[in-house]
Amino acid sequence: MNMSITKIRIGNLSVGYAIPLVAEALGMDDDDSKVKTLAETIHRKTEGNPFFILMFLRSLYDEKLLQYNFGAMKWTWDDDAVNSKIVTQNVASVLLNKMNRLQEDTQRMLMVASCLGFNFRKSAVVTVMNNISQVEMRSSMRIVSGTNATIGSSSLLSSDLTNSSTERAYASSIEEFEDGTAATMESSSISLLSSDMSNACKERAYASLIEEFEEEGLCEVDDEECHFMHDQIQSAAFELINPEQRDSFRARIGNILLLTLSPKELEASLFEVVGLLNCAASNITDEERDELAEMNLKAGVKASENAAFDTAKVYFKAGREALGSRGWEGDYSTMLDLCSDGANACFLTGDFVSMNDLIDEVLSKDIHTKEKYRVSEIKVKSLLTVGKVNESINAALDFRRQLGLPAPQKKPASKFTIIREYIRVKKLLKDKTAENIANLPELDDERYEMGQRMNEHLATSVYLVEPTMLPLVIFQSVTTSLKHGLSPTSSPAFARLGLLLCGPFGKPHEGCEMAKAAELILERPGMRSSTSNTIFVTQSFCYHWTSPLHDSIEPLLKGYQVGLEIGDNVKACYCLVGRMYYLFFTGRTLDSIQQELEAAASVMTQLKQDENELKITILLSSVKKLRGLDAEACDEMLDSILASAAETRNNLSAYVSVMKLEVFVFFQQWQEAVDLVQKAGNVRLFLSSTFVVVRYTFLEALAYLKAAQSSSGWKKRQMKKCAHKAMQLIRGWAKNGNVNVVHYLRILGAELAVLNGKKGKAKESFNAAISASSRNGFLQDRALAHELTSAYFKAQGDDYWRNYHIECSRACYQEWGCIGKVEQLDANMKIDDKE
Repeated sequence: MNMSITKIRIGNLSVGYAIPLVAEALGMDDDDSKVKTLAETIHRKTEGNPFFILMFLRSLYDEKLLQYNFGAMKWTWDDDAVNSKIVTQNVASVLLNKMNRLQEDTQRMLMVASCLGFNFRKSAVVTVMNNISQVEMRSSMRIVSGTNATIGSSSLLSSDLTNSSTERAYASSIEEFEDGTAATMESSSISLLSSDMSNACKERAYASLIEEFEEEGLCEVDDEECHFMHDQIQSAAFELINPEQRDSFRARIGNILLLTLSPKELEASLFEVVGLLNCAASNITDEERDELAEMNLKAGVKASENAAFDTAKVYFKAGREALGSRGWEGDYSTMLDLCSDGANACFLTGDFVSMNDLIDEVLSKDIHTKEKYRVSEIKVKSLLTVGKVNESINAALDFRRQLGLPAPQKKPASKFTIIREYIRVKKLLKDKTAENIANLPELDDERYEMGQRMNEHLATSVYLVEPTMLPLVIFQSVTTSLKHGLSPTSSPAFARLGLLLCGPFGKPHEGCEMAKAAELILERPGMRSSTSNTIFVTQSFCYHWTSPLHDSIEPLLKGYQVGLEIGDNVKACYCLVGRMYYLFFTGRTLDSIQQELEAAASVMTQLKQDENELKITILLSSVKKLRGLDAEACDEMLDSILASAAETRNNLSAYVSVMKLEVFVFFQQWQEAVDLVQKAGNVRLFLSSTFVVVRYTFLEALAYLKAAQSSSGWKKRQMKKCAHKAMQLIRGWAKNGNVNVVHYLRILGAELAVLNGKKGKAKESFNAAISASSRNGFLQDRALAHELTSAYFKAQGDDYWRNYHIECSRACYQEWGCIGKVEQLDANMKIDDKE
């Protein structure tokens, strides 16, 4: 997310821009009346397409209507002759006339090149020309007649060339062909070039003909790689092929490449070859269908490995269509792979309808449970993606039971059960270091590996809706790794064990050792598939307990990028969400955060990550409100998400509570803050081990302290007691080495001193809070500390320090981009001045 990609769509030029383009091409002044007339005439025919403007100029030069006068040292032309010529021509005829002037072999090589795609390799064209006969080329070439075809003024700019325009341009060349040129061809085995030439000579001759493509401005040739200068040139070349023969001609080219290319060359051209062979899939034998299906499977897998899942989906579908209804009875193994990999490609491209069809097809077959694993896993992931968390949990538990593996019951786990299982895991770990764990043998039991994968998805799901189940799932995964060996799922399993140790068990250093073990496991071969998940867990749940929060921002970005590369969209988006919240909590400027959030929301929509999109929306709404933008709409959005989350019982409600509390605290709405905390429920349970919990605990304690300061009697004691409880948690975290809460304790200590009437202690703690916030890079908390300090000095009647700190606070809020707060401060200062 550090870079933004802007797509620039270049439209047609207006006459005003076409004139200087023509003038520059001719090296003349754009205020020359002759240049203007010529440019305006060409513009009418090309509709301002820059490429075709230059092509028209080239055609005028080719036909000697545009000539360079060396005496006058400038280009000259006859307006009447040019106008007469242009009246009878348009872009289509210019293209076709250009091709018609080429050698016959060059034209036919263009036919072949057009079938290979917009980008093609020179050697592929030469290979086809060396192995295709004159008779085949002649039967595939379009036989046309007619002399006065026309084309709409805009058709070339939006669609393929029309039949009539092709007919006019090639009528003369085909007549030549029929009058005698073709009659000299001896047999179907004779190549287009002389049969007496050696293959080496032919290849050199064909290669030189390709150079003519470039000389004529039709293609750009860069050694072996070539591409057409415009997609309409490719379309015009493709129009040379007889419409009735196009599919068979392309399939013939595919077969030639399949039979002649080396394995290495075929691998490099796999997509092109398979695409060509698919053109005639309806007219092949069953044996050929089996081979074609296997090639489509191979192409789809290759496309998936390159994260081209849209392309992969096309190949998998073509493979299934090649096998047809006999797929499951015939080539059963290939059909299973095509359906399973196809379902995954559909999932990753958001085509959930096709995905579910393929999943249902595989699950309906009477096959072994292990063979249903891939589609079962996709089902579990897709249900989680669309927010059907409970259904995802049920599907994962059910599959583990089908494998004959133990599965926890879907219900809250008791503390006794959690402690009992923890003791068992601790005995297995004994004194193992991170290095010892990373050097365990590999897991070689497929059944356990499948069960481990399901546990990995379970861990994500139960964390959202039934957090007390999470320890049991984690202990089960770690136990399997310790007893049976390591697999890609072991890395996130040990990372999650670190999550438990850092958070609920209060042992952050032991937890970070497990996080280190997870990272070392990732370094082993074959573990990359768990990279994004492991980064998400270690950076979001472990390292912030002992390391600066800022240090996790870049790794989370890497987790997002790697996740997209390997097709782990869910964990990639988790990393992205985590990074966005860390940017906020570390005081990154709000305008930059808003830009990134809006881009992230677009990504979530595209990837159909509904749950993650809502988390982004929660943060975005809060950021906008702090910036003073659409406050009412933001409140409505947050309330809507909160109401929906309450019905489905997931951790979205906790995220809403935290962010609403942020806004209340920064706007000094202390009563609203306390009311929210008292209604929010157990936020720490649903956001266990995250920094969000740490932040919430600080805001909770501060809200209670401020409420206690304005209360008396029993209520004051109750508010102070609640604040003390939250502060005890923060003190424990600081004692265990959490560097991110130092300034929290200073702020809370200052407010506690105010509550207890200890003025000296309060002043000292406020100064320490400001210094710690500044030193650790928390801009927004420095602003808050200055504002609270100002309020303290105001209560003491010290206007000098009160004004000093409020100005510092305003400057910090301004730098942060919290315009809504700046406006509030300005309004309050005006009121104070009047008083």
